[in-house]
Amino acid sequence: MRHLVLTATAVVTGTAAPGCGDCSSSPVASGGSSKPVPLVVYSAQGYDSAMVKAFQKATGIPTKLTDDSTGPLLARVQAERANPQWGVLWVDGDEPFAVLDKQGMLVRQFQPQVTYTAAGQAVVPADKSYVPTGLTVTAAVVYDETKTPKPPTSWEELLSPAWKGAVGMNDPSVSGPTYPFVAGRFAGLGGISQGEGFFSALRGNGLHVFKTNADSLHALQTGQIKIALIQSSAGIAAGLRAPHIETTYLPKVTSLPSVIGINAKAPKQVQEEAKRFASFVLSAQGQQVMLTGDASGDSLYWPIVSGVSPNAGLGSLDSVPTQAIDPYTWGPQEGAINSWFTNTIVH
Repeated sequence: MRHLVLTATAVVTGTAAPGCGDCSSSPVASGGSSKPVPLVVYSAQGYDSAMVKAFQKATGIPTKLTDDSTGPLLARVQAERANPQWGVLWVDGDEPFAVLDKQGMLVRQFQPQVTYTAAGQAVVPADKSYVPTGLTVTAAVVYDETKTPKPPTSWEELLSPAWKGAVGMNDPSVSGPTYPFVAGRFAGLGGISQGEGFFSALRGNGLHVFKTNADSLHALQTGQIKIALIQSSAGIAAGLRAPHIETTYLPKVTSLPSVIGINAKAPKQVQEEAKRFASFVLSAQGQQVMLTGDASGDSLYWPIVSGVSPNAGLGSLDSVPTQAIDPYTWGPQEGAINSWFTNTIVH
């Protein structure tokens, strides 16, 4: 995992427009001070280094990036509750942010002044306590078309003898994007008992559980499994590296937004700088950074700002049968569901 610290030293004056239209003037200052203070960004996004560099260059705000995977970052945020060190948290999945919001840890009633697509609007929280920045979906069906010319067309089909021992997925206790997939199946099937029944049946049909996308893809490529149920961006990236790897979607897959939260306990000036960061991410310049900063990974997302197109190869999100689950229902249940999955499905 990367742990990066990037700092800009330029200091300029002025105030940005609320929507961060060009994000090129000075940081918003508080209490009459024109000198920016460092903005600390905790992020698990593949394009985060490129983004903080672009943000610093545009605004002069010194920005320090701590890059790690989602789980360790969330654990760090909780460990620092009494004395938080972050200004911005940026990871995939809105369920953890719903939990942080309930704990009073996020700034509310802020959204950048942009026009969201319908899919983007669907994942904006009612109290505007966090900012969605893009969408992938979970879990996509990833397969080798040379070995599996007819992939499954429904979730129920995965329980049939034709797919016995042929399906793999990640462990939700390890892989950040996997819990929303599990919760999405629970929600789509109608509740906890129905979801437990589905995954128990899948286990009974020979489900393989791996730690990460890389492990699931390796199992697919070596023939241990025929189907990998993983985050869409990971599947599409695998297809770019090996054209015979294809990605398809069963009805319905769960929307997985990349999300920015702003620390409610941070000083006011830090909060204002964090708002500018979120606005910059959703600006035309910021979206270009997201689309290019991790070309074979997290940049393979669907933009949720109107007028911004995804990278070639993704197609239209309208063609993907998605559902948006309620993070305020499913976020607080993550620990219990992951424990059940570990004790019942993994072991």
